[in-house]
Amino acid sequence: MTELDLTILLAGVVAGAAPIVLAALGETITEKAGLINLSLDGSILLSAMAAFAIAFETNSVLAGFIGGAIVGALMAFVVAVFSIYLDQNQVAVGFVLTLMGRDLAYFLGNPYSRMQGPQVTPLSVPQLDKIPFIGDVFFHHNLPVYLSLLLIVLCWWYIYHTSYGLELRSVGEHPRASFARGINPQKLQLLYAVCGGLLVGLAGATFSLATKPGWGRPQGAEGTGWIALALVIFGGWNPIKAAIGAYLFSFLQVMGIYFQGWLPSVPAQVFQVAPFPLMIFTLLIMYVAQKESVVTWAEGKAHVKALLNMFSGLAPTALGKPYRPD
Repeated sequence: MTELDLTILLAGVVAGAAPIVLAALGETITEKAGLINLSLDGSILLSAMAAFAIAFETNSVLAGFIGGAIVGALMAFVVAVFSIYLDQNQVAVGFVLTLMGRDLAYFLGNPYSRMQGPQVTPLSVPQLDKIPFIGDVFFHHNLPVYLSLLLIVLCWWYIYHTSYGLELRSVGEHPRASFARGINPQKLQLLYAVCGGLLVGLAGATFSLATKPGWGRPQGAEGTGWIALALVIFGGWNPIKAAIGAYLFSFLQVMGIYFQGWLPSVPAQVFQVAPFPLMIFTLLIMYVAQKESVVTWAEGKAHVKALLNMFSGLAPTALGKPYRPD
C-alpha cells in the first residue's frame, strides 16, 4: 500500500498546479478585459509542442519557453482581432482555434514524439529551503513553479491596486464609460488578450519542459485549458481564488495516484477522470451559493455568509461583448 507523506503530497500539488495556475491567471486577465478566449486547450497543447521542439533543436530551455509564450500570445491575438476588429463571434473563433491547435500540435510534433530533450532542473531557494516543512513544500522546485507562485500575488496586486488594473477592469465592465474617459477599449482589450495568451503559452511550455517533460500523444495536458476556463469562473474572476481552484484540482490529481495504490481493484481511469466531475460539482455549489434566495437566507448568519462569499464572484459586465465604436 502506498504510504501518504504529507510533505511529498503538498510539494507534488504545488509542482503539478504550476501550469494550471499560469493558464488560469492568463484567462482571468483576458476575461477581466471583457474577452473570452476559448482556444486555451489547443493553445496549451500547441505551445507545449512548440516549446519542446524549440528547446530540442536549440538545446535551450529558455528558447523553448520563449517560443511557447509566443505561440500562446499569437493564438490569443487571433481570437482578439477576429472578435474586436472583425466583429466575429469570439466563442466560435476560440472553439475552432482550440481544435486546430490540438491537431496542429499532434501533426507538427510527431517527429519529436517520445524523444529525450532538455528540461528545467530543480533550483532550491537558499535559506528558505531550510525552513522545516514549508521549505520542502514550496522551495525545492524549478523556476516555472516559483514564477506561478509569484504571479498569483502580482496579478492580484496589478488588477486591484494599480491605476492600470483599474483601466483593465473598466474596459471589462463599462467600455463606453472608459472610452468617454479617453481610454481606447479596443486596444486595451487586444493588449490584455495577448498578455493572457502569453501566460497560457508559458503554461504549455511548463508542461512539456517541467511538469511532464517531453512530447507525445497523449501529452498529459489534454483538457487543462477547459479546466482553466472553469477555474476562472470558480474563482469569481479573482486571480487568488482561481489559483486556489488550480491547487484544489492538482490535489485531486495527486490523490488519484495514491488511490490507485490503495484501491488496485478499481480501474486507473476512474481516478484519472475523477477530478473533472469533482470540479463540475464545485462549480454547481458556486452557482447555488450565488442564488438570490440563498444569499437572502444567509443574511444574519455570519459564518454561513463568510462561507458563501468564498464562492461568490460576478462576471465582468461586458464579458463576451467587445466594444463597438459608434
